[in-house]
Amino acid sequence: MALKEEFEEHAEKAKTLPESTTNENKLILYGLYKQSTVGDVNTSRPGIFNMRDRAKWDAWKAVEGKSQEQAMSDYILKVKQLLEEAAASA
Repeated sequence: MALKEEFEEHAEKAKTLPESTTNENKLILYGLYKQSTVGDVNTSRPGIFNMRDRAKWDAWKAVEGKSQEQAMSDYILKVKQLLEEAAASA
């Protein structure tokens, strides 16, 4: 399976992660997803009173410089890990 197809499949699987998934893990996935689909951060950092968007921006900024292929691979691995953890705790 091509990397992009596998990435898209895992992006769909990520939507099935349990509510108990930590915000930290959700932010990691968000950053990797944005890096995979858009590339490096191309917007300015949201203001201090916009905590949610600022955290998402910071997560994306944290993976800046990663190739889109590497970000896709990391995203797939992270989704697999979270799904395994969810299955183990079910």
